[in-house]
Amino acid sequence: MCESHAYVLKEGKEELFLENVDVIRPEEGGKILVRSIFGEQKLFEGHIREMSLLKHRIVLEK
Repeated sequence: MCESHAYVLKEGKEELFLENVDVIRPEEGGKILVRSIFGEQKLFEGHIREMSLLKHRIVLEK
C-alpha cells in the first residue's frame, strides 16, 4: 500500500492527524477534507504545508 499519513504541525512538532490517507480535498471556508482508505474522514482548518509523495507524508498547518 502506498497511502500517506497526515500530520499537523504544532509548536514545531508533528502530531499524527490521520493514517492511510487516500483523499485530500479543499472545502469551502479554508478547510481541507482528509479521508482514509477505511472511510474515516476529518476536516482540518488550515493549509497544506508540505507533501512528500516519496515519503508518504502530508503535513498540515493552521
